[in-house]
Amino acid sequence: MNNTNKVEIQNQKKDLFREAEDLLVIQDLHTHFFTPDGVLRALDGVDLSLPKGRALGLVGESGCGKTVLALSILRLIPDPPGRIVKGKIIFEGVDLLGLDEQAIRDIRGNKISMIFQEPMTSLNPVFTIGSQIAEVVLLHQRHRAATKKQALDVAVNMLKMVGIASPESRINDYPHQLSGGMCQRVMIAMALACRPSLMIADEPTTALDVTTQAQILCLMKDLRDEIDTSILLVTHDLGVVAQSCHEVAVMYTGNIVENASVEDIFSSPLHPYTKGLLRAIPRIDARKRGESLQAIPGNVPTLKDIPKGCSFNNRCPEVMDICRGEYPPVFRPKAGHMVRCWRYVN
Repeated sequence: MNNTNKVEIQNQKKDLFREAEDLLVIQDLHTHFFTPDGVLRALDGVDLSLPKGRALGLVGESGCGKTVLALSILRLIPDPPGRIVKGKIIFEGVDLLGLDEQAIRDIRGNKISMIFQEPMTSLNPVFTIGSQIAEVVLLHQRHRAATKKQALDVAVNMLKMVGIASPESRINDYPHQLSGGMCQRVMIAMALACRPSLMIADEPTTALDVTTQAQILCLMKDLRDEIDTSILLVTHDLGVVAQSCHEVAVMYTGNIVENASVEDIFSSPLHPYTKGLLRAIPRIDARKRGESLQAIPGNVPTLKDIPKGCSFNNRCPEVMDICRGEYPPVFRPKAGHMVRCWRYVN
């Protein structure tokens, strides 16, 4: 066997190992909304993977499709007008799009949980926080808690785990009796009550002050390590991603334009959109160096008015003629780094 064949076999083994370690694999995912004004392609061919026990940051401006992707994973897209029209969402080796409604309900909240952006609107105001956590356990994990009392014991332990003081008395509180930060901790406790394999966090710290935000991010990191839960963190805040994620996927107009490790994204960004997002981050030392904050010109186009070719071409400082006519395919300039940009064509 020559050296070339040996290298090919080794690479195949590495690919097989990587696939085996991926908890979530999204392939060519298309989610469309059918409206009187036409078909709006909210997701237009998304490819993404998340390894076991890792944290992936999904970033981009508002309107880029981040929340639609998160809801598509859980099959929570309202139909009508929305519908997943194409693709695969493979979770633990099973395509979620091929499951019936009962099977996907068994996965939601059990193996895949979600923390929504506004805890005060996600928690039910007429039930105590203890009963809301207990309900999740009773619904999905009767083997752990066959009675309400046992489920409330689990709720107490979860509140203790997320750092809420006096959990034995707090389980009798209603959401309005808690601060925003404590409500977010309750949401995390509820999301982790069944020890899911995947936790999707959609802007979990946006409504919180800086101190509470740091506490929540630290808590999520500690719980990820303790429970070995993978995290998909949906956010527009690259500073949050830098603190809490292993990899970053940059999203624009319904597709992933760059995907790499946190180190590569922050030290060697490739896509002009990623570079623009990084330049727009406020820096403490920028004023000393005489630098001003650099905003990306223009706005994210609406789904009705996406430009032909590369959808970023009307805002891109590095635009070329080909960018206005053809949508760029995936390029991999280095191992573990994907980008959709014509500048990296060999």
